[in-house]
Amino acid sequence: MTKASLKKGFEKSKPIKTTSVWKAIPWAKVQRQVFKLQKRIFQAAKSGQDAKARRWQRLLVKSYYARLLAVRRVTQDNQGKKTAGVDGMRAISPRQRLELAKSIKGNLKAKPLRRVWIQKPGRDEKRPLGIPTIQDRARQALVKSALEPEWESRFESNSYGFRPGRSAHDAISRIFQSINKGGYYILDADIAKCSYREP
Repeated sequence: MTKASLKKGFEKSKPIKTTSVWKAIPWAKVQRQVFKLQKRIFQAAKSGQDAKARRWQRLLVKSYYARLLAVRRVTQDNQGKKTAGVDGMRAISPRQRLELAKSIKGNLKAKPLRRVWIQKPGRDEKRPLGIPTIQDRARQALVKSALEPEWESRFESNSYGFRPGRSAHDAISRIFQSINKGGYYILDADIAKCSYREP
């Protein structure tokens, strides 16, 4: 190449570092766009427009922004981000995160879970814990982001278990307010080993 052509911008392109690409993603905009779609799903489900809610859900699952956010939650935000599945993959690089965001689109067969036995708090017993691979966790986070708004619109206002933005403290304060108004019975039930039985 001649010097004149180099001056005009025909020089060889430099390879783009994927680390800077991942860091340059406008996360505030990504979260805003995903939240807009989730809000539309919530409103459609609340008004009984199930077909419309399904359309928005399909759009959200196919959205590149939703896939980026799901990958970020699994690989950076979650507490168990460095827990490996059966593939042995613990932490992934920014380049692998971008590839993962592209690969979780479409129907994929889930890999088997890695079974780990963990100690129950305050007991000698152990309970089983199934750990999916990072790819499967990212797909689960993506599907959860689409299903959660629909079911939030249908749940009871007084249920507090495993709900976003609610905790045990909210349930305790609700019980306290209800008890102060009149006489109530409180039933505490623990269904033992209903979800898993040893072979």
